[in-house]
Amino acid sequence: MVTTRTGVYPGTFDPITNGHLDLIGRATRLVDHLVIGVAGNPGKQPMFSLDERIKMIEEEVGRLDNLNGATFEVRAFDNLLMHFAEEVDANIIIRGLRAVSDFDFEFQMVGMNARLNDRIEIVFLMASENHQFIASSLVKEIARLGGDVTSFVSPDVAKQLVARASSEGGNAS
Repeated sequence: MVTTRTGVYPGTFDPITNGHLDLIGRATRLVDHLVIGVAGNPGKQPMFSLDERIKMIEEEVGRLDNLNGATFEVRAFDNLLMHFAEEVDANIIIRGLRAVSDFDFEFQMVGMNARLNDRIEIVFLMASENHQFIASSLVKEIARLGGDVTSFVSPDVAKQLVARASSEGGNAS
């Protein structure tokens, strides 16, 4: 009996960055099917709506489809991560780590999530050295202040970022 390894890679993805795409690509070595879970997270005051983020991610991962034989699915969620993972029959949750500060937070979450469901493994992937410093919040700030974001996000996402930053009254050009 062949079992499909389904993973969840959760995040706000506001917007999806090259760092996210790197982790998504590397996660395909671990799973057969990757569900990219997009958290609504209105408390973070996202720059892009949930629907806009989902569309952006679908376009970006569409270029990766069947990478390492894996398939992708992008879904919104607004419940506990472990409940979402159960809904999509995931047996792995992929989390990215950039720095020690990420580890501190994630370490606490692992303990809590294991109490909720100890059958789902949580796997950490270290950010590649080229992407360790990329954070969506910093990329948005650079766009709002008129900086060049093209080395942090795809060309399509960069266009959307610049347009949104301009419409918000930022200094983007």
